Amino acid sequence: MTRSKLSSNFILLLAAIIWGFAFVAQREGMKYLGPFTFNGIRFSLGTLVLLPFLYSRRKTEWIHPDPGNSRKKLFIGVILTGFVLFIGVAFQQLGLQTTTAGKAGFITGLYVVFVPVVGLFWGHRMRIFMWAGVVLAATGLYLLSINHGFQMEPGDFLVLLCAVTFTGHVLLIAWLSPRMDSFFFAVLPFAICSVLNLLVAFCIEKFTLQNIMDAAVPILYGGILSVGIAYTLQLIAQKNTHPASASIILSLESVFAAIGGFLILDEHLSVRSLIGCGLMLSGMLVVQVKN
Repeated sequence: MTRSKLSSNFILLLAAIIWGFAFVAQREGMKYLGPFTFNGIRFSLGTLVLLPFLYSRRKTEWIHPDPGNSRKKLFIGVILTGFVLFIGVAFQQLGLQTTTAGKAGFITGLYVVFVPVVGLFWGHRMRIFMWAGVVLAATGLYLLSINHGFQMEPGDFLVLLCAVTFTGHVLLIAWLSPRMDSFFFAVLPFAICSVLNLLVAFCIEKFTLQNIMDAAVPILYGGILSVGIAYTLQLIAQKNTHPASASIILSLESVFAAIGGFLILDEHLSVRSLIGCGLMLSGMLVVQVKN
């Protein structure tokens, strides 16, 4: 492995660590703020972190239309990406109110399994390794989240809806990213997500300046590190790393979410839940390695 690839893999691992521990920050932040207020502020911070990068590329053509996709169509796609991101993080943040950071990390990561399944509707083939990954992930989800009464905890179900929503987000990114400047494609959806969250927060949540100050550390972590810096690290690292390798490393965020929940929030998983987490991670890795 060349030094540049090794450095890129290390940067991706750092991004996965940041994203994993972000689940802890998101849970801690909701001790003081409602889910929409917290998301609105952290995505505002993430947008501000990326604005200097976008400004440095102000002479760059941000949208690259092609014969099959007009500039207007692509711009609408960017707006839709921001809306889907808003829905996904809303489900995740609401779910974190009643589930652990560790469980949320693993359930959210299921989108890497859902993406090839959704691809079936576009005529994509599902090879045996992909089906094996789906079976492993589904079995793991059952052990992790389904209780003896064959019911899923409300928080786990909301995070599962988040994973489904992020599947659509990934597919939108796959379509738009080759036709967009990377920083423009990051900043605008982040800004849209921030505005939508703040609008909902002003309508249904109550907060004070003191609440925001009390949640300062989780907000700064979630906004600057998780949304702003980690995403930028991913952009930098993936220039020298194969997409399959990148996705495998980034999927480790679910492991770091569980580690963070254990170390900081004193969360504990039963043996049954740990086996479920292991099966889910195995399913994600099987799908990604084959892809």
